[in-house]
Amino acid sequence: MARTGFCDPKPLLDLHNKVSICSEGLNPALIWIFSQDNAKFTREVFSLSEGPTFHNKTSKRQVENNLLAYSHASLSSFPLCVADGCMEKPVLLHPPGLQGLHSLQVLMPSLLRHEVEMALEKLDLIWDRAYAWDMFLDMMRTQMQNSFPNTDLPQDFTDATRAVLVNWLIQVHVSAETLYLAIHLLNRSLCQIKVYTANLQLLGMVCLFLAAKKEECLLPEVSGLCYLMDHTYTKHQLLRMERKVLCGLKFDLSYCPPLHFLIVFASVARCSAKVVWMARYLLELSLLEGQCVVFQPVQLAGAALCLARQVLEELGGPEGEAAWCLASSLHVGSETVLLRIMHILANAAANAHTRETCATFIKFSSPETMHVSRHPGLKNASGLVGICT
Repeated sequence: MARTGFCDPKPLLDLHNKVSICSEGLNPALIWIFSQDNAKFTREVFSLSEGPTFHNKTSKRQVENNLLAYSHASLSSFPLCVADGCMEKPVLLHPPGLQGLHSLQVLMPSLLRHEVEMALEKLDLIWDRAYAWDMFLDMMRTQMQNSFPNTDLPQDFTDATRAVLVNWLIQVHVSAETLYLAIHLLNRSLCQIKVYTANLQLLGMVCLFLAAKKEECLLPEVSGLCYLMDHTYTKHQLLRMERKVLCGLKFDLSYCPPLHFLIVFASVARCSAKVVWMARYLLELSLLEGQCVVFQPVQLAGAALCLARQVLEELGGPEGEAAWCLASSLHVGSETVLLRIMHILANAAANAHTRETCATFIKFSSPETMHVSRHPGLKNASGLVGICT
């Protein structure tokens, strides 16, 4: 298409200084569903008795002991929250099926909030921990504002055409956050702005330029952007398209990328560095799949992390199982949605090395990313689907 590499990509985020343990999938007995109306979580039963399971070999007694030990270890290091001179009253919850066990005095709401706050603080996503939970709720709320009702593309556009453009953007992007925002703006622009096929590359570059303005400290020159497109378009055309996109989107560039949810979930779940890289690889593959547009960022992040753990088959101790159970409670959506996304990602990963749009495969085959795209467990799509179900 055109030249790539308008600047050296920033190093991918290393979430952990040391490798932590990871566990097998653990079916949570309950999940917390985010309510857009009142901006808070409500408890809902999440039963897997009628659907596929994720190799849960943990007994109820083990779940009880793991959660109890994990909650004691996590909560012993921080005091109860005090606001306006009043001490927050702990809420005792018993997962369904374990109500009669008196020893299961788990402070799930406080523990969940504490782990999310610790994750945001550890990942330098916040400056003041006092606002961490409110920021997380805002992350959950903003992802629903610009959802897509379907995967339909404008006339004369196909999923293959879109994948070629996204693959090119992956090669020339600056940071991961800029890439995810650029693809999101591209998806919205294709739905709201009339663009001719001849100007599709120009639209993609404008979306990348707008994303860089929002996420980067140093911006590329407009002349440099035209150079990347082999001077197919002029500066005037680029700036005119920028105005058209901004007006079409009503200057709304807000977006919480699935990458942010992924790193928060991985931190709460105590995932190893290799699981995180594998999940990031699967998540970036979703950008090339037009059918993933309709899913919420939190759903994509949860599915990518779950599939990564299954592919690598990393076992963990009781603490790891309890941590994954807690992280799984943050997933929003049904098990059917989760499995559908995992199937899409599994097929994308199995065919990534044979496609022309293989920029993501090459990117995650380097030593810095622990060669996750070349993992032998990704080559058999039917095997991955079997793991999921």
